[in-house]
Amino acid sequence: MADTAVTAIQKVSIIVSKGSLEGIYPALIMANGARAEGIEADLFFTFFGLDAITKKRWEHIKVATVGNPGLHLPTLLGGLPGVPGLVTRAMERKMDRLDIPPIPEFIEMISDTGAGIYACKASVDLFQLGKDDLVEQVQGIITVGEFYEHAAGGQIVYT
Repeated sequence: MADTAVTAIQKVSIIVSKGSLEGIYPALIMANGARAEGIEADLFFTFFGLDAITKKRWEHIKVATVGNPGLHLPTLLGGLPGVPGLVTRAMERKMDRLDIPPIPEFIEMISDTGAGIYACKASVDLFQLGKDDLVEQVQGIITVGEFYEHAAGGQIVYT
């Protein structure tokens, strides 16, 4: 009979490429859950996901209201001035009631658990950012190859 033992996950590496509330929170929740289970976790922020770790942006992340089928909101309505802010505030109130912290606090919490937080070098260069533009929890600006080295032997999750 074949061995059916399941190998426990030891490590996860999560890629964050979207800069919207619904693009960032799943990664933070998964990384936090992994650390709570004793699983090593690394977060790799690339493209617009960099907003979550950029000092000028990380407190101003909004829900994407245009073209977001999960909102069940007509695209035209989602594009009206003020709608993204209104939907974002409503979502933040719901998350606050569930004791889900705001992005800056969540990133600090996850960093404090020992999770790795990295920025993609190509994206940092593309958006003309530097280490000083990023929050202090960022452990390094690394290449994709360096990220793969960190991810070696683990599960990669793309959000």
